[in-house]
Amino acid sequence: MTDRPSTMLAIDPDTSGGPEVLVPVERPVPQPAPGEVLVRVAAAGVNRPDVLQRLGGYPPPPGAPSTLGLEFAGEIIGLGEGVDAAMMGQPVCALVAGGAYAEYAVAPAGQCLPVPEALSMIEAAALPETLYTVWTNLFERAFAVEGDTVLVHGGTSGIGTTAITLANLFGLEIIVTVGSDEKKAAALRLGADHAINYRSEDFVERVKEITGGKGCAAVLDMVGGDYVPRNLKCLGEDGRHVSIAVQGGATATVPIFDIMRRRLTLTGSTLRARDAGFKTLVTDEIARTVWPHAAAGKLRPVIDRTFPLAQAADAHRRMEAGDHVGKIVLTM
Repeated sequence: MTDRPSTMLAIDPDTSGGPEVLVPVERPVPQPAPGEVLVRVAAAGVNRPDVLQRLGGYPPPPGAPSTLGLEFAGEIIGLGEGVDAAMMGQPVCALVAGGAYAEYAVAPAGQCLPVPEALSMIEAAALPETLYTVWTNLFERAFAVEGDTVLVHGGTSGIGTTAITLANLFGLEIIVTVGSDEKKAAALRLGADHAINYRSEDFVERVKEITGGKGCAAVLDMVGGDYVPRNLKCLGEDGRHVSIAVQGGATATVPIFDIMRRRLTLTGSTLRARDAGFKTLVTDEIARTVWPHAAAGKLRPVIDRTFPLAQAADAHRRMEAGDHVGKIVLTM
C-alpha cells in the first residue's frame, strides 16, 4: 500500500432532494476487500441513475457505497488480497455499483480496464457505464450484427452518443431520436446515419420511410410507457426490443398477436444490481472486442462538460436541464 490519507472528500448526501444536497463531505478512505483495488480517482462520469439515486428513487444495491457515482478513472494505489501485484500504479477506468464521486474509490479488479494512452482520464471516466450498457443490451441482448439497422432513443445522451460510436465501429446503420433540430444536427455530426426530431416528426413513420417499410432489426429504448407499442411498429420481422429505462412510464400495453405474428422479442435489463461475476465477464468481452478501438483512438466518448467535484450540484442541474450532448464528468 502506498501512503495515503485516512479521509477524503466525497458526494454522499444523507438525504434525498434536489441538486443542492450534493455537497462534498469528509468520509474515510475505503479499504480494498479481497479481489478489489483502491484507486485515486481523477474523474468520475455523471449518469442518469445518479440523478434517480439523489432523488431517492434508485437506492444502491446491498453492499454498495451510498456515495454516488457508477464509473471513474484514476490510478491504482492499493490492492486487496489476491489481486495481481502488477496492477499497482496502473491507470484504470472501472464500472462500480457506487462510490465514484469521491477522491478515492474501490472497484473489483475484474471490472477495471486499462486506460490507453489515446484516452485522457476524463474520457476514460466517461466510458464504462454507457459502454457496458450499450454493449450488453444492443449487441448481446438484441444480437445486433454488421448490416443491421437499429433505432436508439435519446440520441445525444450518453447512451445515444455511445451507441452512435459503437454502431460506426461495428457496421450498424443507426437511427436516433432527439428533441430539437440542434440536437438532430449534433447527432448527424457525431455519426448517426439518420436523426429524427420526435417533437416535429412521427418517428414511426420516419423509420418506415428510412427502412423502405422493412423496419429495424432492434430498438434500444429508455422511455418505456407509450413508446413501447410505437417502437414495436418500427421493428421488422424477428425484431428485438430492449428496454433499459422507463423515463416515460413503467407500464405499457402491447399488441400480443402482432408480437406473435412477426416473431418479435421484448427484453430488457438493468446493470447496476448484476453481480461482480457477470460484470467481470462483460469486462473481459469488452477488453477483447471493443477496447482495442479505444487503444487505437477510434473509441472515445463525447464530452459535454466537466465540473469539479465541489460543483456536483451544477453537473446534475446540467443533466436535468436536458441540454447536454454526450457525457458530463466530475474532476477531482
